[in-house]
Amino acid sequence: MQIQWYPGHMTKTKRMLTAQLGVVDVVIELLDARLPLSSKNPDIDALTQNKQRLLVLNKADLADKAVSAQWEAYFRRLGFFTLPLDSTQRTSVKPLAERVREIVQPRVDRQKSRGRISAPIRAMVVGIPNVGKSTFINQLAGRASAATADKPGVTRGRQWIRVRDLQTRSGTATADFDLMDTPGVLWPKFEDEQVGIKLAITGAISDLILDRITLAEHLISILLDIHPVSLTARYKISTDEAGATKIPRQLLEEIGATRGFKMKGGVVDIERAAITLLDEFRGGKLGRISLERPL
Repeated sequence: MQIQWYPGHMTKTKRMLTAQLGVVDVVIELLDARLPLSSKNPDIDALTQNKQRLLVLNKADLADKAVSAQWEAYFRRLGFFTLPLDSTQRTSVKPLAERVREIVQPRVDRQKSRGRISAPIRAMVVGIPNVGKSTFINQLAGRASAATADKPGVTRGRQWIRVRDLQTRSGTATADFDLMDTPGVLWPKFEDEQVGIKLAITGAISDLILDRITLAEHLISILLDIHPVSLTARYKISTDEAGATKIPRQLLEEIGATRGFKMKGGVVDIERAAITLLDEFRGGKLGRISLERPL
């Protein structure tokens, strides 16, 4: 299943990121905690290599907590600041403020030593489509400043959003923030077919260009390898028959049958079953599942 999705606005976004990097102090890159490596855009690495960066493992509430801890350690060994986060929760803001303060403190200290008053921290928020950037920014701002939707491609241009009176967990006030929201951007070619598949499974690639039945079968194959109980517990089905593992299409049909997705003549509506499986995985209804682990 070869997947490529690179709308024209993504090329413009890359040019815009390059042009704006000179005015920001730190780059906050959001990754999907369920697949941190596959959701890490190599082009962003190349563009922002000279900037301080914070890697936010967003949607941490959907990922296996122990695996996320392994990813934190992995990225720290590579020299990144890291933070797992559920950006749908307001309580996530304070640890983020603390981590950003840690990153920019050397700059603040230099300014103080020169008798300058600290200016607001300017942070660029980047990441792939549908990784939760707008929800993340709205939590920081305490208001609906950025448009959100559970699909990729909602943010189409940069916008600056001001955040005031943010505090760390200890109650210490941070410097004020100016956040630049940017459109989600992928890279032109996935060298590894599995990267594109996993990004599609989590919704980073538009469903409009995909065969959702085939995609759901790929998801079932992955779950059979790493978390088969998520299928048996959620859909009340067995993954084995006569000592052998059932094929994904058979399991998808059984999911449709147990949910009562029938068409004329009693035929199972496979596409409806596929859409349901993908939606319920993305919504965390199958449990906290990480699709990949550190190498």
